[in-house]
Amino acid sequence: MSGTRIVVLQLRKLIYTAIFVGICVIALIFLIVMLSSDKGGKGKESASVADEGEHQYEAGVYTKEIQIGDATVNLQLSLDEDNVKSVELVNLDESVETMYPLMQPTVEKISKQLAAGRSMEEIVISKESQYTEKIIVESVSKMMEEHRK
Repeated sequence: MSGTRIVVLQLRKLIYTAIFVGICVIALIFLIVMLSSDKGGKGKESASVADEGEHQYEAGVYTKEIQIGDATVNLQLSLDEDNVKSVELVNLDESVETMYPLMQPTVEKISKQLAAGRSMEEIVISKESQYTEKIIVESVSKMMEEHRK
C-alpha cells in the first residue's frame, strides 16, 4: 500500500490553470488567424477589387436638385452596373432655360462624353461654358460617388 499516492488539488488552482490554458489556446488561434489572413487577405482584396471592376455602380436612374442662382434644376443620371448611360435635365422650366441657355447643350455634351466611356477626369471642358460645366461635372461626380459599389 505504500505505492499508492493520493494527490490533493485545490479547486482554486485547478480553475486558474484551466483559465490560463483557455487563454493560451484562444491567443494561439487568434495569432494563426491573423497571420493567415495577411497572406490570404491580399488575395481576397484583389478578388474584391476585381468584383468592383466588374460592377462599379448601383444600376438605376438617380435625380439630384442643383441650385443655380435662384433657380433649381433637376439633374438625372442613368447608371448601368459598369458605366454611365446618360445625364439629362428633367422638368426644366422655360424661364430657367431662357436665363441659362448653355445648360441643356452642356449637359448633352457631358452626357455624350460619359456615355462614350470617358472618366470624370477626362471630360473636356470648353471655355465658353466652363462655369456651367464645372457645376454639372461636380454634381455628376457626387452622384456617381454616392452610387458606387
